[in-house]
Amino acid sequence: MRAPIGHFDDARPAPHCLDELTGPVAEAVRHWQGAVPAERILYVDTEPEWADTATFVEHYGRELLEQSANCVVVSGKRGGETTLAACVVLSTTRVDVNTTVRRRLGARKASFAPMDTATGETGMEYGGITPLGLPDGWPVLVDAAVVDLPYVLVGSGRRRGKLLVPGKAFAELPGAVVLEGLGLS
Repeated sequence: MRAPIGHFDDARPAPHCLDELTGPVAEAVRHWQGAVPAERILYVDTEPEWADTATFVEHYGRELLEQSANCVVVSGKRGGETTLAACVVLSTTRVDVNTTVRRRLGARKASFAPMDTATGETGMEYGGITPLGLPDGWPVLVDAAVVDLPYVLVGSGRRRGKLLVPGKAFAELPGAVVLEGLGLS
């Protein structure tokens, strides 16, 4: 199958590639219930050493920078309580942690979660964290610009491989909240 974005040799429906995904991501795809059919979520095999965005677009096409999103785990703290959440923004922007995220989480302080927390809590590899398959109850803050794209390239839960997801599917993720201005230029 030809990929709707990028120049990938082999794009396959994610439900046919569950063995290529981490457990939580495979479960999310297996039990997908959004209006966008799971068959439209595609898996592309990519080299793990090129997983980071800057390196990735050098090898797979600069045009992908405008069609890629990063998913980062943030930690909001208020009193003795800590809330973990995921933020999904276009790769050309950065997450507005100090204002938008902090306010949305009702936190006194918000910051990027440490790598061991992000990977340990999600069951995903650093550099491949994706909003599909996050722990139950997590807020998933999605920049409106991500939802507006026909297809978006995101991690697959591993450094090897990526998912091509219709933008509107991000609004259907469990815990998803679409926000204007989550990603800053």
